[in-house]
Amino acid sequence: MNGRRKRGTAVAEAEKKSEFWGWVKAIAIALILAFVVRTFVMTSFEVRGVSMVPTAHDGERFIVNKLSYQFGEPERFDLIVFHATEEDSYIKRVIGLPGDTIRFEDDILYINGEQIEEPYLEEAKAAYSGPAYTEDYSFEETVPENHVFVMGDNRPASLDSRVIGPVNEDEIIGKVGLRFWPVSEFGYMD
Repeated sequence: MNGRRKRGTAVAEAEKKSEFWGWVKAIAIALILAFVVRTFVMTSFEVRGVSMVPTAHDGERFIVNKLSYQFGEPERFDLIVFHATEEDSYIKRVIGLPGDTIRFEDDILYINGEQIEEPYLEEAKAAYSGPAYTEDYSFEETVPENHVFVMGDNRPASLDSRVIGPVNEDEIIGKVGLRFWPVSEFGYMD
């Protein structure tokens, strides 16, 4: 009888060890997958400041697709996150693409001399009480190859390419995809 009990105890201990190592392996695989996804596929981004109001507000959080521009190029009006400095990343809207000329006159955007509508600014322009939502501005050269010209949607209060110059595509982290915080604003960003 003692032999059976010892074997039963040994089997139970072996099963516990096996279960323990199974959990360790599962957790290790999950951590490795999370690292790979966060490093190469997507990341989260929290908006700091008011430069993208009304599109994005301080404290809102987004999922940023890091693969978007591995297989394609930024498109006009994409919302992107990029490294502005070694410490800071910004969220802005792509306005100009390589080879474009950018000009604002009387609160109207002109790209390559053609008037371009900005429907995402209608609400902000209607609520603004200043002289022009976007002051007259002209980028004196064309947007260089491998660069984009970006602007915040809150034009009177945005530090963007009008000050920092065009953004090198190598500095782009990815395309803004999904707002997940606050939950009441959950949804895909166009």
